[in-house]
Amino acid sequence: MNMAELNKVIIVEGRTDKKQIQKILNEQVDIICTNGTLGIERLEELILEYDLDNKNVYILVDEDDSGHKLRKQLSFELPHAEHIYIDKSFREVAATPEPELASALVSRHISVDPIFLT
Repeated sequence: MNMAELNKVIIVEGRTDKKQIQKILNEQVDIICTNGTLGIERLEELILEYDLDNKNVYILVDEDDSGHKLRKQLSFELPHAEHIYIDKSFREVAATPEPELASALVSRHISVDPIFLT
């Protein structure tokens, strides 16, 4: 495992999102669950705890009001973060079919298990 692989962090909303993504990944990536919107203190803690200012951060949240609010908040605090979007028709990361999620991750150069690529 090289250092580049250890420098990727995906921020998601909930545990079901995390589990869905972990199934698909083919590399070591930290996945942080926000459990909804974050207070400023909690966000600062996460930035320090995971050294997010010095890592490749990806934001993958639901396509709903709370997801949009969280994405906006994270964008402000982590301007270097890359955004991964799911199709609005699925609304939730956890409800997104694995091939769709795999394609979204691959588009950001995140390695996934090839069985999930259609």
